[in-house]
Amino acid sequence: MSAPEPTMSHAGAPVGGLLVLVDPVARRLDGESVRIAKDVLCAGATAKVSLPDSPEEFARALARRGHRRPVVVGDDRALLRTVTLLHRSRDLLGEPLSLIPVGPVGSLTLAGSLGVPLSAVMAARAALDGAVQERDLLVDDSDGVVLGGLRIPPPARAQVPPVRSYRSLLRMLLPGPPGTAQAPAGPVHRLRVEADGVVLADVDHPVQDVAVVTRQAGGQAEVVVRLTGCAALTERAATVTVSGADFRYRADHAAVSGPLRRRTWTLRPAAWSLTVPR
Repeated sequence: MSAPEPTMSHAGAPVGGLLVLVDPVARRLDGESVRIAKDVLCAGATAKVSLPDSPEEFARALARRGHRRPVVVGDDRALLRTVTLLHRSRDLLGEPLSLIPVGPVGSLTLAGSLGVPLSAVMAARAALDGAVQERDLLVDDSDGVVLGGLRIPPPARAQVPPVRSYRSLLRMLLPGPPGTAQAPAGPVHRLRVEADGVVLADVDHPVQDVAVVTRQAGGQAEVVVRLTGCAALTERAATVTVSGADFRYRADHAAVSGPLRRRTWTLRPAAWSLTVPR
């Protein structure tokens, strides 16, 4: 459902039509911040406020926005949902997006890393008269998107039976035969990591973790690979492929994805834009 569309503009200078999409979770958790954001936005621009009750209604409202610029009131997941929908409809290069972060602090990590103020008032003011910041986007081979970055953490440590744990402790404390290679400390991956076709790690060398971070319209992602017993390798690339034994990854501080045997991420330079304070 949608609230009536206000026609007032701040100081008689409208900044263009806005579609204010209020995520239902934000409305339920912090109605006061939502109200403040709506008041600031409606006082400064011609705005249509949409209050979808489900992801499907959210998607329909976004698709029917016309020439209005989207302003999302919600957390990181709401922003990620919006970018994903616009990417899949091939409409991401239109008007810049704005985010009014509303939600628990732990659900706004991505927003903060992108330079969005965590204050509803400051974020609403940035949506009205902030600077437009172009940003790169990572798109994977299943058409998923990554806004800020992703990480392949070390695999979870398996539970070890008590007797085996005791024997493992003895093996760790007692020196082995001369020339015996030491096993890496803690769980590790056996992965092949390629950046623009250059092999940064292969399955014969244990990998502790991998991180890929996008940049502000930089044209390349930063790839960091930590190998056991070596200094971290850092490379910049437009395409990153990880393959090997089952692995999981966490993108944009969201839920963990996987397990997978292979995934390729391709950078789309300046694929979307976000308003931030000047």
